[in-house]
Amino acid sequence: MVNLNPLLRDVSDFQPMLCDQLFIISDFRLDVDSPFPIPEREVLAQRPEPLEYPQNHPKYRFYGNNIKRMIDVANSWEEGDKKEALILTIANHMKKSYLNWNKDTVEDEAIFGHLLELSDGKINLRNSDEDLSNASDLLKTKKKFSNNHPKKNFKGKHNNNKKRY
Repeated sequence: MVNLNPLLRDVSDFQPMLCDQLFIISDFRLDVDSPFPIPEREVLAQRPEPLEYPQNHPKYRFYGNNIKRMIDVANSWEEGDKKEALILTIANHMKKSYLNWNKDTVEDEAIFGHLLELSDGKINLRNSDEDLSNASDLLKTKKKFSNNHPKKNFKGKHNNNKKRY
């Protein structure tokens, strides 16, 4: 087994691992005195405990869980220009997430209401004179094709679809 996998020699405890593999391959029917403890079949066949995933069901699923975390961070900051900029960035991101989910237009008042609710009433932009980014600006995507196609400017010989051998 070591000759087939010489890289196992670099592993610190390769000999007990090889003995374990030998017993597993023989289906534990090998009757040999081992210098290492023989693994138990029941321990190897035992299923691991299932992982507990966080069960987080936000009210507005289209915003995602990170928006709630960002709102909590914004609530922990001191009042000032940085906090106001962060809150507006969060609101714009909320609008973008909403538009990705809904594809229609959304009023800023709806985003401000959701922000007020998600922040437990701590962030209120309803009476502010701030406007969020336009929906068309938030949904802009990169052009997939450009007018400057690389083959148009090719000055070498054209192959004219001839086969190469």
